[in-house]
Amino acid sequence: MRGPLQEPGEKQGQEQGAAAASGRPAGVPEAEKCADADSDSDQETEAGACKPGELGKDTLYLRSCRAHSVVPASCFLRQGSAPELSLRHRGLGPQGARALARALTSNPYIKRLDLRDNGLCRAGAEALAGALSRNCSTCDVDLSENHLGTEGARAVCAALAVSPAVQRVQLAGNGLEEQAAQCLAELLLARTGLKSLDLSYNQLNDQAGETLGPALAENTGLTELNVSWNHLRGLGAAAFARGLEANIFLRVLDISYNGCGDSGASAVGEALKTNNVLEELYMSNNRISVAGALSLGLGLRVNQTLRILAVSRNPMRSEGCCSVLKSVQANPQSALELLDFSDIQVNREFDDLASSVKVILPGLCIKTGARRVEYKKELLAVFTPSE
Repeated sequence: MRGPLQEPGEKQGQEQGAAAASGRPAGVPEAEKCADADSDSDQETEAGACKPGELGKDTLYLRSCRAHSVVPASCFLRQGSAPELSLRHRGLGPQGARALARALTSNPYIKRLDLRDNGLCRAGAEALAGALSRNCSTCDVDLSENHLGTEGARAVCAALAVSPAVQRVQLAGNGLEEQAAQCLAELLLARTGLKSLDLSYNQLNDQAGETLGPALAENTGLTELNVSWNHLRGLGAAAFARGLEANIFLRVLDISYNGCGDSGASAVGEALKTNNVLEELYMSNNRISVAGALSLGLGLRVNQTLRILAVSRNPMRSEGCCSVLKSVQANPQSALELLDFSDIQVNREFDDLASSVKVILPGLCIKTGARRVEYKKELLAVFTPSE
């Protein structure tokens, strides 16, 4: 009678032997082993606590991380239905980008994706490009400082050309040179929903300017463009500036810190004569002399839409600043609200001229290096004790 009763013990012994061979603790059922395999990290435990509707994307991300041998980003698992995902300075690398790309495709919540400074390089850009081309919710993407290079930029531009949702893209500090200008020009020529593009802190040179200028002239849709801190100079700067003449969509342009010189200022002045859309123009630190200021002023005499003009830190001296002010004074239909001449030494003639211009345009703010001193004088007058 004892023989049959010993079978469970024998079976238990067999299970213990199998458990020892597989590395799992004795007494743990096979189903529980599978559960442990799906919960082998703290992040995955958090994913199990998510709402049922979010479990799919988290599980997909965790499996993708295991497949690419990367550590999951816990903030992605805590994302839930928040509209912004910020993974700045996380060192994701190409493999982390591949793992993230698969999950982004199925995430309907993320509106803004910030991946600045993650060393994505070309491979990571190519992986994310595929996700961006299929994602229908993300409209704001920051891929700055990721060493994308020409090939990475080409992949991103190709994705943006067919993206149904992306409206704002930042590609600053990615080492983009003249070879990347062609794919950037193709993006400008494509009919997309892109409204804002940041290409600052790259290495776009004269040849790039000659490529981008005609594309800017034909662009439809882009309202804000930042190409500050590049190398647009000489003929390239002039070619790029001439793109403004025919453009009828761009409202904000930042070409500061490029060294455009007088030729670039002259081309901008000509563009301002016909452009009736641009509202903000930033041209600080561009080696614009008195001659360049005179050429720029020719456009200001007739332009009726520009509201902000920043020409600070240019070697135009007080004489150049006065020529700009005289052009504004000669245009009673000017829409200017701010003229920035910061860090340019001006004289008494400029101050007198500025006062007379403000009579014509009382809403105009003229910013100079002496403004702070005047403000301190006003404070002293306010706090002077009465007798």
